[in-house]
Amino acid sequence: MWIFSRRGFLLAGPLAVAGMALAPRLQFPALASEPGLTPPQTEGPFYPDSLPDDRDNDLLRIADEEGHAKGESLELAGTLTDPEGQPFADCLLEIWQADAAGRYHHSEDRAEGARDPAFQGYGTTRTDSEGRYSFRTIRPVPYGSRTPHIHFKVHHPDGQVLTTQMYVADEQLNESDWLYNRLSPEEQALVTVSLQPFEEDEEAAWTGHFPIVLPRRA
Repeated sequence: MWIFSRRGFLLAGPLAVAGMALAPRLQFPALASEPGLTPPQTEGPFYPDSLPDDRDNDLLRIADEEGHAKGESLELAGTLTDPEGQPFADCLLEIWQADAAGRYHHSEDRAEGARDPAFQGYGTTRTDSEGRYSFRTIRPVPYGSRTPHIHFKVHHPDGQVLTTQMYVADEQLNESDWLYNRLSPEEQALVTVSLQPFEEDEEAAWTGHFPIVLPRRA
C-alpha cells in the first residue's frame, strides 16, 4: 500500500482547468469483459452541472473560505496503470460524491438536509510520473438507497474516458445496491476498497488505496 504524508499528498497540487472541456461522454466499450481491467459504471445523474471554482484534490477545504467539511476525513490514494503494471503519467482524474448529509453539488439534487457549504464535492488531480494520484475527501456516505461510493472519471492518454465508482468494503448496503450487484464478484473486487484508520495525519480518520487499471492502447 502506498502511504503518503500530508506534504506528499499536497504536492499533487490543484489542476488549472479553466477553459478545459472536461468529461467527454466517451467510455471504453465492453471494458468489464476484460479480466483485470477496472470495470466501467454509470456516471449517475449528479455529475456537477456547474463546476466549483476550487477544483483541486483537497475536497475538505474550499479556497478563500473558512471551515472544514463535515464527515469523516479520508486520504484516498491509488495508481493508474496498464495490466502489466506500467504507469500512465500525467493523466487527469475527476471525482465527485455526496457530502456528509448525502447531498451532491448539483442543482437537481432534492435530497433532504442542508448542503455542506464547506465541502467541495468535486475535485481533480493528475497522476505523477509513477502513475500515482491522491485525494483528500470524506468517507463516502449512503445516498438514498445507494451504498456509499465515490464517482471517478479517468481520462486515458489517447482521449478515451473510463467512468466508474469506488465502493467501501464491508458496507451493509453493498448487499442490496442494485448497481454494485450488477458487477460480477471479480469486478466488485476491483472497485471495492478496504478503508483503514489513518494514524499518520491527525486531520485524517481513514486511508484507502484504489488502483485503477486501463488497457494500453497503441
